[in-house]
Amino acid sequence: MENEKMLKRFIQIWRPVFVSFLALTLLCGVAYPGVVTLIAQAAFKDQANGSLIEENGRTVGSKLIGQSFTDPKYLLGRPDNTGAPSNLNPMSAAEQALVKKRVAYYHKIDPQNQKPVPVELVTGSASGVDPQISVQAAKYQAARIAAERGIEEETVDNIIDRYTTKRTAGFLGEPVVNVLQVNLALDKLKA
Repeated sequence: MENEKMLKRFIQIWRPVFVSFLALTLLCGVAYPGVVTLIAQAAFKDQANGSLIEENGRTVGSKLIGQSFTDPKYLLGRPDNTGAPSNLNPMSAAEQALVKKRVAYYHKIDPQNQKPVPVELVTGSASGVDPQISVQAAKYQAARIAAERGIEEETVDNIIDRYTTKRTAGFLGEPVVNVLQVNLALDKLKA
């Protein structure tokens, strides 16, 4: 008799807990993610799937994640922070050394270019995976790319212009160039 009372009391106390747990698990763990996924796939399919770029049935990259290019015939993006801290103080000796090394690299691969190297090409970003650079940083590299590929600089400029995203709503942000898309277009020129 005493055991039955304890069992009933146990069920009376814990039943709402288990029912609430099950209901919230179904609501927050199944229903909500399912609805969000359906809406994302219906309204924002490209973004929901990672904005992947596919060519000839294979994925070559994403419009949203920067890839590391080092060959002078390509448009180079922001430095890859792999192995290097990205949160260095701009005035620290370590950051200054990294910047000098990166400036020297640009002078080495493009000795004819006497213009100052745009700062974004020699400083890492917070995320380290920026897929875009400014129009100025892209145009800075156009002559080198044209010379490396044996094409007209105007051709490179036209490709850069084609993959430049304008300001949002005409006034938000700055125009930016998608590095991967430019490089894929450059590779198609002689294909």
